[in-house]
Amino acid sequence: MVGTAHPPVRRPLTTAEIAELAGVSIATVSKVLNGRSEVADETRAMVERVIREHGHRPQKRRSNQAPLIELLSHRVAGRYSLEMVKGVQSVAHEHGLAVVLTDYSEDPTTGGDWTRGVLARRSIGVVAAFAAPDRQEHYRLLSRNIPVVLVDPTGEPDHAVPSVGSDHWSGALVATRHLLGLGHRRIAVVTGPRTSPASLARFDGFRSAMDQAGVPVEATLVRHGTFEIESGIEEGRALLDLGEPPTAVLAFNDDTALGVYHAVAEAGLRIPHDVSVVGFDDMPDSRWMIPKLTTVRQPLADMAAAATRMLLSLARGEVPQSRTMLATQLIVRGSSGAPR
Repeated sequence: MVGTAHPPVRRPLTTAEIAELAGVSIATVSKVLNGRSEVADETRAMVERVIREHGHRPQKRRSNQAPLIELLSHRVAGRYSLEMVKGVQSVAHEHGLAVVLTDYSEDPTTGGDWTRGVLARRSIGVVAAFAAPDRQEHYRLLSRNIPVVLVDPTGEPDHAVPSVGSDHWSGALVATRHLLGLGHRRIAVVTGPRTSPASLARFDGFRSAMDQAGVPVEATLVRHGTFEIESGIEEGRALLDLGEPPTAVLAFNDDTALGVYHAVAEAGLRIPHDVSVVGFDDMPDSRWMIPKLTTVRQPLADMAAAATRMLLSLARGEVPQSRTMLATQLIVRGSSGAPR
């Protein structure tokens, strides 16, 4: 009987083999692997294409790595990113490591090739917070034995990439039950972007609480925002302009809630006397809003710390849990009360 032929198993290539396929020197491949700048863009792209198609056999351990952890974050000057810095820094300090903060942009014309900087700095690994590195960027790092861990990813993460998040669904469920328990029935929501996994999970939690209470979700009370203060103002105005406005608004983050505060003030109304407002995240500023904001605490610093510990485990060759989810907590303050 003639046996069935099996295709040969493709193995990762050595540096010399990559150089031969790409038609360049071993030194050029080494420069690309290490993020060196003195390589023409066309040559770099060709070498990266060979690595992506065939794989690269890196050293088991990178003896020349620097004591650095990279924190990649969208809008690094924002309050959310500052909470992430606290978490990463706390774990890095315990291990005698420094943190490099990089602003991530999904637009390559403004964001640049951030992976090249990581390779050049010979960092231990990358914690990516509120950022969405693509598969090519992930592979470019993993092919050099540089691990990546995501925190609250902005898109659906690859199952091969470890991530840390929070229980968005339960947080929104509890927040909605809080408003229902106060007697509200016309509860509006101002969501985040339609493609955000966090926003989708929060909306599912809101809808589940409403369904369990037998309260219909009215289409006019669902407004899709952007997680920005300006979006909260705009959508808050639209809700208050309705013939029968809501008695409560669940904003899907604290910035949106702050925008709703502005819209309520513009309309000459008061919180919570005329309309209750609940946020999500419990950013430090929420306790200084007037009235203080009822919100769902998302443990951002703890999430970043957990991601950093996971990253260090990966760098040691260990295989930690691929997905970690931390609990949320409702913080009741002065912005929520019974409807008039």
